[in-house]
Amino acid sequence: MDHEAFRQHGHAMVDWLADYFRDLEQRRVVPEVRPGEIRAALPSAAPELGAPFETIFADFERQILPGMTHWGHPGWFAYFPSNGSPPSLLAEMLATGLGAQCMSWITSPAATELEQVVMAWLRDLLGLPTAFTGVIQDTASSSTLVACLTARDRMGDAASRMTAYCSREAHSSVAKAFRLAGIPADRVRVIAVDDTYAMLPEALEDALAADAAAGLVPGIVVATMGTTSSTACDPLRAIGELAQAVGAWYHVDAAYGGTAAICPEIRPLLDGVELADSVVTNPHKWLMTHFDCSAYYVRDVEALQKTFRTSPEYLRTAQDQEVANFRDWGIPLGRRFRALKLWFVLRSYGAEELRTLLRKHIALGHELASWVDAEPQWERMAPAPLGLVCLRHVPPELVGDEPALAAHNAALMARVNATGEVFLTHTLLDGRYAMRVAIGAWRTERRHVERVWGLLREAGET
Repeated sequence: MDHEAFRQHGHAMVDWLADYFRDLEQRRVVPEVRPGEIRAALPSAAPELGAPFETIFADFERQILPGMTHWGHPGWFAYFPSNGSPPSLLAEMLATGLGAQCMSWITSPAATELEQVVMAWLRDLLGLPTAFTGVIQDTASSSTLVACLTARDRMGDAASRMTAYCSREAHSSVAKAFRLAGIPADRVRVIAVDDTYAMLPEALEDALAADAAAGLVPGIVVATMGTTSSTACDPLRAIGELAQAVGAWYHVDAAYGGTAAICPEIRPLLDGVELADSVVTNPHKWLMTHFDCSAYYVRDVEALQKTFRTSPEYLRTAQDQEVANFRDWGIPLGRRFRALKLWFVLRSYGAEELRTLLRKHIALGHELASWVDAEPQWERMAPAPLGLVCLRHVPPELVGDEPALAAHNAALMARVNATGEVFLTHTLLDGRYAMRVAIGAWRTERRHVERVWGLLREAGET
């Protein structure tokens, strides 16, 4: 493809994307395809000869697009949102076009220094202490693993007796990070939760004391602000005080809920975060920034670098002593230019417009929760502090029959999802089946929340 052909196809691609955004609501959220159907329609071997770009793009529209799930759809209420926005997309185009590998300051000085600036901007917007220094990781899963590895190495010889702690409602990536950090399952403590699904500090205190008495060394405590199942918010201050008392690394997983703290009224949910050694939140979930962009903040940069620093001769430069080389701040050596899209988003919308978007989603979540509470045959199954509502339908004839209620609500959700207008996912809370309505896609308006509630009620009445 020569220069002029690139220009022509590039303009056409932007036009196509603009139409895609405009018409997205008309598409099914999740495609109607069977497992293996798309793979079977594609050639089994790579082509020997190149094809015209027009042919390739036509095949994309014919073979690939019909099998895509549309995360940006206003009817997306599944998992958590994975938001992008036009400014973020344009920044991704630039970053990809520049082709920079941003592992060190010298490999792209502007990429390193822009990352330092935007991470400080975001830290201040979130109300985090200035003692935290930020670095962009790919996902919260990687960020939590980085915290675990740093905590392990900081312990030195005591790491052989290291124990780790998280709540029963912590994200699955936390247990995975413990395992990847070499902490055996018999030294991982899963702490009980209260009736709001938040960690019980007294249960953590008992576990810490029992391990100390057994000659084990508490190494890392992970608390969550906005759990995946229900957006429960652990009492960060009480947990942090217990972690500090025993010298354990304290990591706060605020992957989903943390970005909402740019709204001052949400910051009380992060009360005590200043006690943490590290914090993670994901702008790619709720802050209009394309996946992947995970903001990881750490207090002890030297401990982080001690774990991840690599300095072979061929990577050394004359500037190393006065710059940040972000290859030493995480697992991979290579790094994408992720800071550019976050900078575009913050510059394009400004903090106040982003706060307005978050407040709208949170208000819609609270409104949906009130509709559920007002219906006798519907049950809200957890507090709804942010944009997620957990609910189920409880017909009188099924009251007390949990297996029947689970089957009934699973069938109800399948009927709603089959419409193609919306997409929901489920969880288990205290072993009880719950549907999750996660409000956070940036195109979602009140009418879409009214529609999903209407579809749920219609299915419940069938």
